[in-house]
Amino acid sequence: MEPQDVKTAIDALNRAFEEFKQTNDQRIKQLETRGVADPLLDAKIEKLNKALDSGQEALSTHFQELEAKVNRLGAPGQKTDGLTAEQREYKTAFQTYLRKGQDAGLAALQAKAMSVGSDAAGGYVVTPDTTGRIITRIFETSPIRQIASAQTVGTDALEGLLDLDELDFALVAEKGTRSETTATPGFKKWRIPVHEITVQPGTTQQLLDDANIDVEVWLQKKIADKCGRKEAYYFVNGTGAGQPKGFATYATAATADATRAWGTLEHVASGTSGTFGTDPNGMDKLIDLVAALNPVYLPRARFAFRRSIQAEIRKMKANSMYIWLPTTSEKPQPTLLGYPVTLAEDMPAKAANALAVAFGDFEAGYQIVDRQGIRTLRDPFTAKPFVLFYTTYRVGGDVVDFNAIKFLKLA
Repeated sequence: MEPQDVKTAIDALNRAFEEFKQTNDQRIKQLETRGVADPLLDAKIEKLNKALDSGQEALSTHFQELEAKVNRLGAPGQKTDGLTAEQREYKTAFQTYLRKGQDAGLAALQAKAMSVGSDAAGGYVVTPDTTGRIITRIFETSPIRQIASAQTVGTDALEGLLDLDELDFALVAEKGTRSETTATPGFKKWRIPVHEITVQPGTTQQLLDDANIDVEVWLQKKIADKCGRKEAYYFVNGTGAGQPKGFATYATAATADATRAWGTLEHVASGTSGTFGTDPNGMDKLIDLVAALNPVYLPRARFAFRRSIQAEIRKMKANSMYIWLPTTSEKPQPTLLGYPVTLAEDMPAKAANALAVAFGDFEAGYQIVDRQGIRTLRDPFTAKPFVLFYTTYRVGGDVVDFNAIKFLKLA
């Protein structure tokens, strides 16, 4: 992947958006004059929406590949894997275990290679560099990880305190009486346990025997892809029972931070069931949603919704200007009303009472907890002739600041 490929992708995305705007302007004009739009225009807009999605994905992929290429570069003759001699020896033995199931001496090498970032409890621990690559890949495929806060722990839970109040103060003259202020700061304690996530990628022994196949890289991709999709769902929709608690599963209320009970998230109602509202473009309530967030959270605030919701929002205009724009900066992300957009397919679809749009500072609002270590056990028996790799890692997640995330509710 070369820089000119990125420029080509940017140009293609901009051309697609210009065509989309022209077509949608025609649609809006027909709605204003006739009360109905030509079905051919609607079909063209749908096609252009898909082209914009593909263009944005291609641009993001190009940037990721360029970044990975730069990260792989190192000084001539310098080892870039960051492993000790013991860890490198363990890695070689672990690859033999993956291919052939031979584990002679692996446990002893595991003990020698163990690092602070590894979990020694049971099974065969994935080597440190492989673990890092898996986590990186999970980060790339799990959109909530990219916007939330994450912490690695060596215990079964992460605990913390949230300072919700401010100290009172008083203005006094130079020689005036200093009285004790009445308000005292209040704290909310939170605790997020970790839960075990398991995946079992499988392959044939013939593939493992093929010396041209890098089985470790193959395993990295399989584990990261499956785990990334699983945890992305939990971070949005998880029940909290044996799995992370999703931010879209909490009760919501149309009341401000000062009067809403802690543990309840705020929503802005669209005013019309199943749609964005009755204003001409359907965007007034999106503006209200932004206004509902305390300004302290706005510098890191962003929108999160699924692709089908983005297709609806792309059509909206304010003062003849489109409120959704493709971004072609160093970190390519579209923006809505000037705030970055994260596409999360696990967010609700357009429906009555759906919490279809989330907005806020997810880094302040949602905490992800990772337990150190990823473990893999080779299973050649359960699904013969396939070889399964029973892989486990532990992760938790929950809302820690109920003022930091808001929803637009289609109701």
